[in-house]
Amino acid sequence: MNSGKSNSPTVWVIDDDAGVRASLLALLSSAGWLAEVFESAEGFLAAGPRWMAKSGCVFTDVRMPGMDGLALTAHLKASVSAPPVIVMTGHGDVALAVKALKSGAFDFIEKPFEDRALLAVIEAAVGERTITETVPPSGRFVSAAQRVARLSPRERDVLALLAEGKPNKIIAHELGLSPRTVEIHRARMMEHLCVGSFAEALRVAVLAELAEDDGISG
Repeated sequence: MNSGKSNSPTVWVIDDDAGVRASLLALLSSAGWLAEVFESAEGFLAAGPRWMAKSGCVFTDVRMPGMDGLALTAHLKASVSAPPVIVMTGHGDVALAVKALKSGAFDFIEKPFEDRALLAVIEAAVGERTITETVPPSGRFVSAAQRVARLSPRERDVLALLAEGKPNKIIAHELGLSPRTVEIHRARMMEHLCVGSFAEALRVAVLAELAEDDGISG
């Protein structure tokens, strides 16, 4: 099912919940996006001839029967022409978000999410595809590694524990700090990474880790 202007980039929504598909289709249509919905990852892949040559991004639930969002992301990552993927994760499911990013997702968004936040992530994903068509993919890894290098050792400790899904109180206990001190380190870490949300910080951390694994440096 399609909606939106034919000359707009397309957002391919994949979710096994019909209600979610309908609400996202309505939201994207009202925002001026061309959207197409699928109830399974397999159905989306079968429609490859319709989306391979088009610009846009994939917005998929991570938990679905059959091929889930993580498997779909990994499958698409193997194709140089694949669109960026945004995955929907459960609230507070940081470990799953990390897996999604390591599988090649552009970003993740937690449910329940605000409409404005979702639209902003989609805008960024579509813009990222335009950039990466002309910039070597390693540039993103180098940028992330350089930003993480700005962090103090303690800020890196806090970021690593946050990426494990641990709350401030647990981090404070493990590092021998007060919860207030952890909050201060967290705020400075966000500032040094030049990000405005924890999702962005997590994405930078994962990209930097992948850069280190691949031997890429700035």
